[in-house]
Amino acid sequence: MSPTTQTTVGIGGAAESTDMVLNIGPQHPSTHGVLRLRLVLDGERIAEAEPVIGYMHRGAEKLFEARDYRQIIVLANRHDWLSAFSNELGVVLAVERMLGMEVPERAVWLRTLLAELNRVLNHLMFLGSYPLELGGITPVFYAFTEREELQAVMEEVSGGRMHYMFNRVGGLKEDIPAGWTGRAREAVAGVRSRMDVYDDLVLGNEIFRARTRGVGVLDAAAVHAYGVSGPIARASGVDFDLRRDEPYLAYGELADTLKVVTRAEGDCLARFECLLEQTRIALDLADACLSRLAELPPGPVNQRLPKVLKAPEGHTYAWTENPLGINGYYLVSKGEKTPYRLKLRSASFNNIQALTELLPGTLVADMVAILGSLFFVVGDIDK
Repeated sequence: MSPTTQTTVGIGGAAESTDMVLNIGPQHPSTHGVLRLRLVLDGERIAEAEPVIGYMHRGAEKLFEARDYRQIIVLANRHDWLSAFSNELGVVLAVERMLGMEVPERAVWLRTLLAELNRVLNHLMFLGSYPLELGGITPVFYAFTEREELQAVMEEVSGGRMHYMFNRVGGLKEDIPAGWTGRAREAVAGVRSRMDVYDDLVLGNEIFRARTRGVGVLDAAAVHAYGVSGPIARASGVDFDLRRDEPYLAYGELADTLKVVTRAEGDCLARFECLLEQTRIALDLADACLSRLAELPPGPVNQRLPKVLKAPEGHTYAWTENPLGINGYYLVSKGEKTPYRLKLRSASFNNIQALTELLPGTLVADMVAILGSLFFVVGDIDK
């Protein structure tokens, strides 16, 4: 056997002044890893952070220009796949505003109810997946159990599990099935009765609190600078919620039930607490809508539309308080059956830009905790 030679290679003192550039992602498009983070490290600490987006871009805004006002709904409900009903809603509200169209009262209350059920479904996903990203697997099983209970009533009313396609310009696709409100009320009550599990399993876990308290602090000034919205902004003390401050649908009549949850700390723990408390309030709003629907007489849930629907020439802007934050829809029409331009202002796009402010100065080990606490959907960034 020939003798073995060992060689030691030294890199000298230059290593102390050399920054390491670390690429996080992109991975498979079905995961959060499709977002790429370019980090410049100084030892174990992050010196610079740049979110690199676009790996999942579908060109939805351009596709809107080649679809009529009925067809764009199927494109619009997909960018945040956890908030499909709310995505549809924003688009039809913009088109209805252009048309000057009034929606039947029954459709208004049903839309509000389904939007809040959709909000709970969205939040439950993050309430379960965020602890999973920090090493706690149990909460995600509870979250999916509760989601299935609500998914059953959403699927019964719309026929879809993720992409409901239930909104229409002028109202909803059809009325709810007989007995559906009773089953929806039972599902809401069942989910509410088991929400304490997140207080016990997650907020009561000292490891979770140690990993999130004081980590990734986002102050109110940065929230305003980056256009951050939703529970992330409210966790930094920004007391703004479109449902209360510029009411749409039936939210103006739900002021007694609608409470805006805020925290002052602005850290990962505060963002999780806001999300959890907001889920409970969404369940209360759903109950209030069900009670109001029980008082309404039978009636239509949509308007009769012409065979070819054209919006008058002009432009309008509609915005909604989506589960992840503010979504805006800027619609420009040239009087044709397709939009001339439909610009989406999605919540996740603005929220994720705050990483350039949040990550520098933090440890690499805290990066996942901070990233997961921003509760984003990649399709909502790369619309």
